[in-house]
Parts: sequence; C-alpha cells; structure tokens
Amino acid sequence: MPQIKKTKKIAIIGECMIELSGMPFSTMQQTFGGDTLNTAVYLSRVSAARYQEQSIDVSYVTALGEDVLSDEMLNRWQGEGINTRLVLRDSKRNPGLYMIQLDESGERNFLYWRNQSAARYLFQHPEFQRLAQALRQVDVVMISGISLAILPAKDRKSMLALIASLNQAGVEIVFDSNYRPTLWPSDDHGLTAKQAYRSMYEFTDLALVTFKDEQTLWGDASPLATIARLSTFGIQKIVVKHGAHGCLFQDWASDVPQYIATKPVKSVVDTTSAGDSFNGGFLAAYLAGRTIIEACHQGNALAGTVIQHRGAIISRDLTFSAAI
Repeated sequence: MPQIKKTKKIAIIGECMIELSGMPFSTMQQTFGGDTLNTAVYLSRVSAARYQEQSIDVSYVTALGEDVLSDEMLNRWQGEGINTRLVLRDSKRNPGLYMIQLDESGERNFLYWRNQSAARYLFQHPEFQRLAQALRQVDVVMISGISLAILPAKDRKSMLALIASLNQAGVEIVFDSNYRPTLWPSDDHGLTAKQAYRSMYEFTDLALVTFKDEQTLWGDASPLATIARLSTFGIQKIVVKHGAHGCLFQDWASDVPQYIATKPVKSVVDTTSAGDSFNGGFLAAYLAGRTIIEACHQGNALAGTVIQHRGAIISRDLTFSAAI
C-alpha cells in the first residue's frame, strides 16, 4: 500500500442553508444544502473512498446560529468527515432557508430566505480575524460566486482582499463563478458581479466554472470562448463544465484546450448540485495528485450519478458507486 503523504488541507468558504423540497403546502422534505457545502461533502466522501493514499483535511468555513437546526447541521457535517473548527457561531442570527421546486425535466426553481442569515455576516463576526489567520495555514481555499454574492458590498471587498492576501502568501485559490443573477443587483446588467469576478480571477489558480453561467453573464459563444477569456487573467488551470457534453480544460502546460466526455445519462431526475458534485469529485482527485484528466473524469462520473437522484446530497452508497 502506498505511503500516506503529508495531509493536504483545503478550506471551503460559503453558506449552507436549510433546504425544503416538494410541493408547497403539501409533503415537503427537510434537509440542508448550499453549493460550497455540497462540494465539501462530496470531496470528503470521494477522498475517503477513492484516494486513501493521500490524507485530505476538508474544512468548511461559515457562520451558523446557536439554534437546534444549526447544531444538527454541524453534527451531520462532522459525520461526513468535514472539519468544523472554522465554523463560527452567531447568537443573533440563524441559517438561511431555501425551497426547491422541480419541473418535469428535473430543472430547478428556487425561493430564498437568506438576507439575515449568519453566513451573510461572517466578516462582521467578532472572531473572524482568528479565522482569517487560520486560513493562512491551509494549502487550498475555495469559494464560489455565491460566497461573494451573499455578502454586503463592504464585506465583499473584504473577502476579495482576504483572497488576494492568501494567494500572495502561497495559498492556492479555487473559484467556481456559480453565477446566480437574483443574488446580484438586478438593474446593472451584471456589472457588480463582473467587477467582483474580475477581481477574483486576478488571484485564481484553478477556475471551475459552468459554461451556462459564463454565457449568461459574459455572453460567451462557446466553452472555448470561456477558456480564451479566462486565460487573459493568467489563470493556470481552467475547467469549464458543460453538462451532458462533459467538460473542457486547459492548464499552463497545455497547448490547446481538451474536451473530456462524460457517459450519457438515461434519466435526469434532479440537476441540483450537478456542478457542486463535479467540483467535489474533481478536487478529490486533484488534491490526491492525480492528473487533471483523471480529475475531470472523476467529476463527470460523480455528477452523472447525482443528477439521477433527488436532492443536493445523495446517499453515501450512491456516491461511492460513482467513483471511477
């Protein structure tokens, strides 16, 4: 058996909310989810199942309340092998809430109640500076466009400044743009999001983006156009997720972008967490030192399994069966 290497440490910053899914005023299922938390769960699971030769410490960075639901979420994250030492508790606020409605093709519609969530005010927490210092001790920090969008404007600037300082200190930065127009001002044609993303990309080492999001915000004609645009920021590794087409990647050592196909899925039940699960599978292989091609295959395989079942986080058994 290969010798276990030095533990790789990744911290994923974001928000996890209470999730309700089902028919309004009828049967509703209660769980939890959020793009970055979903990624953390799948990363932890796949690392344990597939890449045991490399110890990977997955920390989630957020703020929760001191209520019963927050306690239960924290317990469940720990049960998934997620390190919760960087989760702050807020005595004045609670987690956000969202509801998912699915159409006949498995596509999602969301309703959110998150304006006063504890995670939104993470940067205003009295213990945040301790957390910021702790982030300098990890190898990789990941955030998403949603992590940026939920913050008040002043705190968003603080987040970008933190990311810049971490990158300059040698921490690898991973960014998934995960653009959600409703989370940004509706009257500026994406200007605020574009400004924030441009600042983020200046310090991004690995971009894990979805073509549909990039097309919506930037008007990219193709995944190749997305690669070309992101390359202008000097990003060393770029992966563009493209649904049923698989993904496209390019790194600093590649002459040309390369498509990595995915296996066809017979029945799409729920596309919730498709990109998040790709990220988790990809990062598990990537942090274990595998090639980007293998990481893309692992991301594709996991996402293809997740979209065949309901919910953002599928059962552990189904997750393990998706390991390539």
